[in-house]
Amino acid sequence: MNRNKHLTLEDRQIIAASLNENNSFKTIGMVLHKDCTTIAKEVKRNYTVVKSGCFGHGYNNCAYSFTCSRTHICTDCKNHRCASKCRFCSMCNENCDRYKPAVCKELMKPPYVCNGCRKKAAKCTLEKHIYHAAKADMKYRNTLSEARTGISLTEDEIHQMDLIVSPLLKQGQSVHHVYENHKDELMVSESTIYKLIDMGLLSARNLDLARKVRFAPKKKKKEFKVEKACRIGRDYEAFKTFMNENPDLPVTQMDTVEGVKGGKVILTIHFVKAECMIAFLREHNDARSVTAAFNSLYEKLTPDVFCRIMPVLLGDNGSEFSNPTVLESASDGRDRTRVFYCNPSAPYQKGSAERNHEFIRFFIPKGKSFNDRTQDDIDLMMNHINSYKRASLGNRTPYEMMEFLYGKTVCKALGLKLIPADEVTLKDTIFKRAEDTGHEG
Repeated sequence: MNRNKHLTLEDRQIIAASLNENNSFKTIGMVLHKDCTTIAKEVKRNYTVVKSGCFGHGYNNCAYSFTCSRTHICTDCKNHRCASKCRFCSMCNENCDRYKPAVCKELMKPPYVCNGCRKKAAKCTLEKHIYHAAKADMKYRNTLSEARTGISLTEDEIHQMDLIVSPLLKQGQSVHHVYENHKDELMVSESTIYKLIDMGLLSARNLDLARKVRFAPKKKKKEFKVEKACRIGRDYEAFKTFMNENPDLPVTQMDTVEGVKGGKVILTIHFVKAECMIAFLREHNDARSVTAAFNSLYEKLTPDVFCRIMPVLLGDNGSEFSNPTVLESASDGRDRTRVFYCNPSAPYQKGSAERNHEFIRFFIPKGKSFNDRTQDDIDLMMNHINSYKRASLGNRTPYEMMEFLYGKTVCKALGLKLIPADEVTLKDTIFKRAEDTGHEG
């Protein structure tokens, strides 16, 4: 079947004609090479409501439209037809206190519209649902346009951006200058900053931009979270080629776990061979905090150890990983690792880390904020997770595997601690226990 393709106007014309002939959704789907549920959703989503009567009778959507004998409901009514009965008046439904909307049972089952109904022209005075190809296509286009407008930033994210951008613009700096100096903190494109200013969402205004009026608006281009230039020589195909040439090198997967949009986030660093994971709590999901976390590890582990246990980093296309050069090179100029990216929308390519994230959700469910958590809480959580025995490790714990592969000194530098087997807890009660005792469990 022709999946993942939008319906065209021609497709909708075929649907309308088929409905008029009382064809089923399955039959229409076979003609268009679409699933029958796709046709059903299209019809229910894009039909048109028509308020019309039938031959000899005006529109009346009341359940008593053919039996009511009330007259003179409107005292000032000048319609000559009301001299007999009010049900013949178009104002009946609006002014009658006994009005009860009629529900056509035929509209509650396929095909959900009146296109092929024989009663429609003969004696139906109720509200009609008509699938009209041109109107359905227009309704779809409007819905599609609305879905693609607006910005995907929270108030907290905009406020954080405003604190950085607006004071500098008011000092006379250009958007480009501000963007280049704070790229890792802003995490949006330069054109997005202009858009936010145009929408009045930042303190700075267009009057603060001396040269803006001289330029025509730029054409919108499709943007990637990680720029194409960053991926050159670092995509997943390059990763597989590199690993085929260096099969003995250990791989470390990096990812971000979000709580609520705009709040604190967790950077996870997963050592695949040991199935061991460490995590860093970050105030904002930006590239600068990711770089700071790896620089911290580089200093704690010493350069030689860092290069030995993390020679290859594999991440997704999140914007927080969009500065690979600073991750690959240390401040002393030494090449410390190689960064590669998974294909877009392919989290299974770093499935080991994704599976381990399920343990984190035992402590902090999806959608719950990390804002009330500290780094000590995150370290405690990860120690319990890394002390949980895995069948895939021969019933050993990730901590034991890390100690076996790299030694106790490395485990200590990474902040890893082994929790006794009977004390391992995969619930958020460990946070309360730590608060009550004043130290880690």
